Amino acid sequence: MPPINLPYWDIFCTVVDNYGDIGVTWRLARQLVNEYHVPVRLWVDDLVSFQRLCPQLDTHLAEQTIDNVLIGHWNPDFSADVHPGKVVIEAFACELPLSLQHNMQQMNKPPVWLNLEYLTAESWIDGCHGLPSRQDQLTKFFFFPGFSAKSGGLLCENTLFAARQQWQQQNKQRQQFCQRRHLQPPQPNELFISLFSYENNTLPVLLNHWQSHPTPIRCLIPAGRTLNSLQTVLPADVCQAGGRWQQGSLTVEVLPMTDQAGYDQLLWSCDFNIVRGEDSFLRAQWAARPFLWHIYPQEEEAHLEKLQAFLARYTKNMSPVLASAVQQLFLTFNQAHPEEFIPSWAALQPYWSEWQQQAQQWPQTALAGGNLASQLVHFVEKQLECCA
Repeated sequence: MPPINLPYWDIFCTVVDNYGDIGVTWRLARQLVNEYHVPVRLWVDDLVSFQRLCPQLDTHLAEQTIDNVLIGHWNPDFSADVHPGKVVIEAFACELPLSLQHNMQQMNKPPVWLNLEYLTAESWIDGCHGLPSRQDQLTKFFFFPGFSAKSGGLLCENTLFAARQQWQQQNKQRQQFCQRRHLQPPQPNELFISLFSYENNTLPVLLNHWQSHPTPIRCLIPAGRTLNSLQTVLPADVCQAGGRWQQGSLTVEVLPMTDQAGYDQLLWSCDFNIVRGEDSFLRAQWAARPFLWHIYPQEEEAHLEKLQAFLARYTKNMSPVLASAVQQLFLTFNQAHPEEFIPSWAALQPYWSEWQQQAQQWPQTALAGGNLASQLVHFVEKQLECCA
């Protein structure tokens, strides 16, 4: 065992079927490497799922480098010879390999050990962010991403807003987006909507409503769980990548799973985005467009508390009537009340321009807690100085 720390930051991620865990850690790893020049080893247990977000990944390799990030396959036979770097991050409370924990305990200067928590807008994290927890001979710190100045900040590349603004200011960006993906050319005054949610029985009602919308609607659906809720509306051959269906004012096109840059461009190209989980939820905010969040459902409706905490922040600077309408839209969708959702959607239409203006301003407001990667770097530097 070498007496000094290796230069790497080790990030461990367990992939779940919703892709949020790997989506966040993959973005974070690349930002740390490419913007803060931190060498990162990203350990991932499910390379097949990871490949859907990173098509150039070779699922047969135990180790490979992509975008300057060293990617390792984290499997049950994790080698006891792997020495931890100077920072070890367990993403979203995944359990570190026991052999790695043992090696950490044997080091003269153990690494800075962080548990990167899920993003929440709840105020209680302000008192918990950065707190230490003694684990045998080691200390683990809890790092909470969030929207407040006392939190760990939000994941946002330093060049993201400029890239998004440049994209959205192009006269033909939507036409180019459609051409590159072999989609139908956009119609004049067509409302573009992306739909990336979990299963929700409100979705069939919404698509039926859009068929009689006064202006054309293009609904772009990345292939995945969303389609499970639309099988009563869409023909079976449409519910797969490349599927297309038109009825009344509504055109539905199903997109193949894309990498993260492609998904960002989808959000930037749409007028309204329906998103889910954590990664797409945050990227929809950075797109500076009105959006609807389908939060991951939890037992005893604990997710609704998290939703309302976000809505309190998101609607704080809106007019009372817009704030009420947005909150109602989010709540009826997440409570899966189809009979209430359509009136909520209709109630927002007179205030659409106001919501668009608020959405343009929101990204800067949301970054009150700073940039997550930058906050991590500063936190680690402080801990290393204390232990020097």
